[in-house]
Amino acid sequence: MNIAVIHGGDKSVEGAVINKTQNPRSWKSYESVAADIAEALRRLGCKSVHLMPDDMRLGERLREHGIHMGWLNTGGVQGYDSMLHGAALLEMAGIPYVGHDPLTAGILDNKHTFKRQLNAFGIPTATFMTWHLSRGPFCAQTNVRFKQCFEGYPGPFIVKPVCGRASQNIAVIDDASELMDAVDAIYRATENHVLIEKFLPGREFTAAVCGQIIARERKLARSTRPFVFSVVERVLSEEERIFTSMDVSPITMDRLRLLGPESDSDTFKKIVEAARTIYEELDIDTLIRLDLRMDANGELNILEVNPKPDIKKPSGQTTSIVCAGLQACGMDYDDLILSLFADRIDRLFCERRHIVTSFNLLLD
Repeated sequence: MNIAVIHGGDKSVEGAVINKTQNPRSWKSYESVAADIAEALRRLGCKSVHLMPDDMRLGERLREHGIHMGWLNTGGVQGYDSMLHGAALLEMAGIPYVGHDPLTAGILDNKHTFKRQLNAFGIPTATFMTWHLSRGPFCAQTNVRFKQCFEGYPGPFIVKPVCGRASQNIAVIDDASELMDAVDAIYRATENHVLIEKFLPGREFTAAVCGQIIARERKLARSTRPFVFSVVERVLSEEERIFTSMDVSPITMDRLRLLGPESDSDTFKKIVEAARTIYEELDIDTLIRLDLRMDANGELNILEVNPKPDIKKPSGQTTSIVCAGLQACGMDYDDLILSLFADRIDRLFCERRHIVTSFNLLLD
């Protein structure tokens, strides 16, 4: 099997795009993580693994190398909804892949769309609204929608892009009178809708969740429900009101606290059930990371879902949040990669056999 691990393309590279445009979603190549995934696949026995940028020439490269399967580790190269561009191209080319289908990727990567899905399922999320400056400057004092959403709530507020990553371009605003400038600044940085939501003052958590096929010590097993792991509390310093971007402060274990079913029984069970419910109800295809926070009453609310969580191989003191709890699950990094790969193959054969016809030649 020829496998392509696909990372974000760089629009400044000659031939990557026809015309350079805006990046509403903060860009990153993710190439180093793609390299970690590729090396793990090679250690697992894959003999033909290629790294490829997600840009205008991706289709040519896939054809040139006779790629049978892709692994999407990309946020795109540029433009709106860039997270789903790679998946759309692979769907069009008829190449199966590890990653979310285009519709799911778009829903998960657009926070307001995802939060509306949560509302439909009755899953708690912080009260929110969006604003686009094509409608004019945002004024909390006169905005009807703002009054409907936040009647009687004086603040604080979180203001952030509807589509972003790594806690970039996020502001905590204590008073509604200051929202106009914050919305304006974030819009000018992204040229996209801006999300305004109620600030939740409680503890903050994350959990990783993937499919039912799991590898431990390279042995595969099937569970009955999605696999939830690395349930952690983000440890905030005294000056942190939200978790600092990994681009500013690397993720180390002293910034995380692992939760367990015995030591944190009630909270742990609620997080696991929320993660499984979201994974099943949205019919999610592969790994996500769920971010949650408690309100003033200690009730858990879903903040957002990261559709492409960092899965960089742990090194020394530095780790990714997803990989922080692998050891507690009896797994290592290669087990995680094998789990994601095997679960996707299983799902393709069970649900999308029309797209894996090329696998029949390999099996023969």
